[in-house]
Formats: sequence, structure tokens, C-alpha cells
Amino acid sequence: MSDRRFLAANGRVAKSDLKGIVDADRFTDGQAFSLAETAWLRDSPGGRAVRQLIFGDRFVELEREGSWSFGQSSKDGYVGHVESACLGEACRPTHRVAVRSTFARERANARALPVQDLHLNSGVRVKERTGAWCRVASRDRMHVPAAHLAELDSGDGDVAGWARVMLGTPYVWAGNSGFGIDCSGLVQAAFHAAGLECPPDSDLQEAMPGDRLSKSDTPNAGDLVFWKGHVAIAGGEGTLIHANAHHMAVVEEPAEIAVARIAATDTGPVTSRLRPTRTARQWLRPRWRQAIPRRE
Repeated sequence: MSDRRFLAANGRVAKSDLKGIVDADRFTDGQAFSLAETAWLRDSPGGRAVRQLIFGDRFVELEREGSWSFGQSSKDGYVGHVESACLGEACRPTHRVAVRSTFARERANARALPVQDLHLNSGVRVKERTGAWCRVASRDRMHVPAAHLAELDSGDGDVAGWARVMLGTPYVWAGNSGFGIDCSGLVQAAFHAAGLECPPDSDLQEAMPGDRLSKSDTPNAGDLVFWKGHVAIAGGEGTLIHANAHHMAVVEEPAEIAVARIAATDTGPVTSRLRPTRTARQWLRPRWRQAIPRRE
């Protein structure tokens, strides 16, 4: 409970399950919301970004002060502050976005104006399907291409394949979207898209259960390679896929080249290699899974 990233307490308020563990003026179960737009999770109101939340992510608000909400992300337990205006009514997802990025439109028409950006793993609740379009629940009327959605538990275990979906995405510290992502955000996004559990930061990813690999072991696609403060996904065939500040993007490059280049920087040599235990990811409520309703 000493890791501040996941301690749902700020002295004034704390989550109910921390009663007897931390001191607070008030304990609460909080109120659940769903992200109605992409937003930064910050370490204080208007402070440093620690992660990014995307449309459909669940957020439990413990306290609201002015225009900021303090609480906890249900996706991975991260605690922080988010702009209250980015929170919408809690929505039970039925499907997830299965492409790098897409746009919800104001009408079910490819020429209609975009009203919301959606990104890989965004959870949406499909209300109905008409032809090639799905109307999804939101505070605004939104339509999403059905081809860009998949059922919640349709992950195929292909971590490297989902990482490649993000190739070319700009490098953005703490990013988790198809518009910008960092090294650990890429790993988490790829694992979640593959239907597997994964924590949010590289130090936690390095501590995941699994088989520790030696220098002489040949990494399989989906294995992880770690440095001090950096992580990459083995692509198979001697490549690494990672979001990095050298290219300022998600790239796939020969492992030998990446390892040598990074070793010559302050980051230093590889610290470990891991073949993570593949634990199925549990979405908020797997029983909400259903086929996309059709209305031709």
C-alpha cells in the first residue's frame, strides 16, 4: 500500500477499503464514471501527467474540487486527478475499439463530422447496428464503423501483432492513445488488446510473473526486454517493437541495433528479459459481452 501510484487517498478522503490502513477525514466507495473523452490523469490538479485515460475507461471519483476530480482508474488502479468535464455517465461496455484510432461521427455516414476520437481498447456500449455503422452510448449521439469494433473478450494473445497496430504512433510521455503513447503504455495497450492482463508502468511490467530469460535465450514474439526506465516487445525474427524518444515514435527495429544504441545512452544496458505469464484480462463485467445488435 506504500506505492503512491495506487493509494486511493489524499488525506481528506480515501477509498472505503483503506479504512484502518490510512488516515483520512472521510472514507467513501466513490462514484463511478466513464471517460467521455481522452484525458490526462495528473498527480495534482493541473499537475504532471502520470497516465492517459481514453474514452470508455472507468474512473471512480472520490472527491471533486472545482473543475478537478480525484479518484482511481479502474483499468489499472492508477490514482490521480482528471478534469471533471471529461467524465460522463458510467457506461457498461459491450465492445472495444480494435484499431489504432478511429472517430465517432455525428451521423452514420463516412462524410459526417467527427465528434470524438476513439483509440485501441476504448470500451463502448453498442446500442444498435445499422448496416456498417454502430450507434454507441454517449452524452452526444455517436456512430462508429462496425469494422473498427470487436467484442470485449475477443483477444487473440498476439501481443506483438497488436503492438504493430501502433507502429508510427508519436512518442508521448504517459500517453496511452493512438495519437501518442510511451513505452509502457504501448506494452499495456498491446497486452490488453491481446486479451491479457498488464500493469501500467515499466517497473511493474518488469515485476510481472513469468520466466526470466538469459542472454542466450531466443526471445519469442511477445516477450519483454527491459532497461532502466524503458521496455520493448520482442517482435520475433530478432526485432524489437517499442515507443522511444530516439525515433519519437513506435518503431520495429533489429534488436541488436536498439540494444547497442540504448546501451550508449544514460539508460544503459538491458536489465532483464521476461516471458510473462499469460493471464486473461477480465473486463469490467465479462457477462456484458454480446453480439453487435443489427437493424438493417
